[in-house]
Amino acid sequence: MGGFVEFVAAGVRLPDGRPLLADLSLAVAEGETLALIGRSGSGKTTALKLVNALLLPTDGTVRVDGRDTRAWDPIRLRRRTGWVIQEIGLFPHLTVARNVALVPELEGWPAARIAARVEELLALVGMPFAEYGPRRPHELSGGQRQRVGVARALAADPPLLLLDEPFAALDPVTRGELQDEFRALQHRLAKTAIFVTHDLREAARVADRVALLAGGRLLAAGTPDELDASGDAQVRAFLAAGAR
Repeated sequence: MGGFVEFVAAGVRLPDGRPLLADLSLAVAEGETLALIGRSGSGKTTALKLVNALLLPTDGTVRVDGRDTRAWDPIRLRRRTGWVIQEIGLFPHLTVARNVALVPELEGWPAARIAARVEELLALVGMPFAEYGPRRPHELSGGQRQRVGVARALAADPPLLLLDEPFAALDPVTRGELQDEFRALQHRLAKTAIFVTHDLREAARVADRVALLAGGRLLAAGTPDELDASGDAQVRAFLAAGAR
């Protein structure tokens, strides 16, 4: 199958045998952005957690950079993975600059390199260090906090980004702006990224390819145009339901 991230017949079953995710086979190429879409409970976040070993598959295999996630040291894997979620969870007692610097500090980077990286990333997400670096999260808008969250995820230059509905809590205008900014960043940085959303319009805006999940199973995968042209009854039902 091949890919920087590979799901090979991967599944997660509860102790009573009920599946949260079943028989997922899907590859994400290096530098590609894949959107996982589907309604609540479809298995999107479960699949995402398999990638950085927050969950381990009970069936099949998940590989990152050619290595089974069971074989990775989970701390090393997670430090090679940028993680962005709704209301990113910035540490309220730390400044913006210190929040962005956390992972490089844990990795033991020299102070001068950390300072340069923080300044570079805040500029990259449109928040100049001189203005925003000394602030604390409560002094920022929701959109600004999400920009800091993206900067923090990129801080140690990880090859892989995982994003779990990162813009869902924002107003439509800010959400659209951040979707466009994320896509521009991806064109510039070419990270491998998996982006979870329930909204096909968002998926089409941020991703190269889309995978539609329902009931813990993969229904279809392809470009946004390919999904839109699908004749599959379940795919058509999803699109017709207004989750676009």
